[in-house]
Amino acid sequence: MEMNATYTSLVAIGDSFTEGMSDRLPDGSYRGWADLLATRLAARTPGFRYANLAVRGKLIGQIVDEQVDVAAGLRADVVTLVGGLNDTLRPKCDMGMVRERLEEAVERLAPSCKKLVLMRSPGRNGPVMERFRPRMEELFLLVDDLAARHGAEVVDLYGAQVLSDPRMWDVDRLHLTAEGHRRVAEAVWQTLGLPPENDWQSRLPLADLPPWATRRVDDLRFAREHLFPWIGRRLTGRSSGDGRTGAQFSAEQGRAFWVTPDNAGAPGPVAAWRRVHAGE
Repeated sequence: MEMNATYTSLVAIGDSFTEGMSDRLPDGSYRGWADLLATRLAARTPGFRYANLAVRGKLIGQIVDEQVDVAAGLRADVVTLVGGLNDTLRPKCDMGMVRERLEEAVERLAPSCKKLVLMRSPGRNGPVMERFRPRMEELFLLVDDLAARHGAEVVDLYGAQVLSDPRMWDVDRLHLTAEGHRRVAEAVWQTLGLPPENDWQSRLPLADLPPWATRRVDDLRFAREHLFPWIGRRLTGRSSGDGRTGAQFSAEQGRAFWVTPDNAGAPGPVAAWRRVHAGE
């Protein structure tokens, strides 16, 4: 792996994990690991460009149909692809289809960029996740195989014990907290051959387990506010991403655009970067 490499552009595609849920900013928008990574890369390279095309709730077929060609067309230095986990969490999942579509995505993306980054997604402990764990691990074996065949990098978040700690997960138990996203950004940063700034796998301090009654109240609130609505969307064929597009995709113009900071020395949050269309 090249050490202390330089990258001039990054495209991130996928679902809610890459969109940034649940790393909330004060205005209610999401930031997430991809934005954090882009900010750090921009501070190293004047003129750095970034596009996040990820949309919450997307299945692997939707990611391939709606995001892959757009991402490939941008010809970025780095492309990150995380997808397929939403498929594995559905009551019925055709793993053969997931394999075919993910392989299709990698075959189209790998020649379009200098470095393709895949991930073994993090998974928290709990009875809901245990039910789907065999599918998840089948997906991750495929990720490893595709990376080996196409020269992609793999970030093993699934193997990081700290990311299974419940304190790394938001109240919906599906999305990482701001600290979780920060650690993912560092993990990708190091995978890109850049000098470590911290140990992203370091354990959290020991903490006392909340009282039984408190945990049961939390369980009931989680079920009412998050689990039952999630099941309802699955049963009715709806998605939290219906009607949404990626942060750097214009539905009106039908194309993606880059964003870039005005000041590379102090790039600031991605939300404040200026738009640059792909052809400019």
